[in-house]
Amino acid sequence: MSEQAPVLTIDGPGGAGKGTISRLVAERLGWHLLDSGALYRLTALAATKHDVALDDEPAVAAIAETLDVVFLAENGEARVLLEGEDATRTIRTEQVGDAASRVASLPAVREALLKRQRDFRQAPGLVADGRDMGTVVFVEAPLKIFLTASAEERARRRQRQLREAGVDASLSSLLKEIQARDARDMQRSVAPLVPAEDAVELDTTSLTIPEVVDRLTELLARRGLASDT
Repeated sequence: MSEQAPVLTIDGPGGAGKGTISRLVAERLGWHLLDSGALYRLTALAATKHDVALDDEPAVAAIAETLDVVFLAENGEARVLLEGEDATRTIRTEQVGDAASRVASLPAVREALLKRQRDFRQAPGLVADGRDMGTVVFVEAPLKIFLTASAEERARRRQRQLREAGVDASLSSLLKEIQARDARDMQRSVAPLVPAEDAVELDTTSLTIPEVVDRLTELLARRGLASDT
């Protein structure tokens, strides 16, 4: 039954709004949600926690294979436990995001997490958020989206998020970090950040979150994959 479940893949660079959009589309449709980036962030965090060098490919891959992680939904909020400890906020820091980008470039790590990601495909459907969901993990997905926005806009969004969390951050520093991460993700030898050949590309720079959610649900409805609710 899970093999027949439709999949909507939403790929794109960091800060394009993939996480928020994916969650809202999944909630509207009543579908499952895969935040693949969280798995890489958790792997990087676990490696750091156990003093494993991020470029030690065999050791990091071993951590990915045995990752002790639990995803929870409580009172409408998503929580993540790593080895029994709440890591929800920690994995969203810039430091962990940068570490995740580094371990994601390791082929053995990507292979270790591949089956775990595919296991999220369950009826009635799955919204898969990441950077290679449509090009590697779910190549047969009936609808693939490549979500992007200008680097400047993504830096501004990240700065707003940090300020709301009580963290002050320089816009210029955030922009440099985003540009460096984009370059690393696009240039890696395994599963580089690129749109799938059959992906629908959507620039969110001047769009609101509700507008993007509406567009994606309309696309799903047109293809007969879900009702336009």
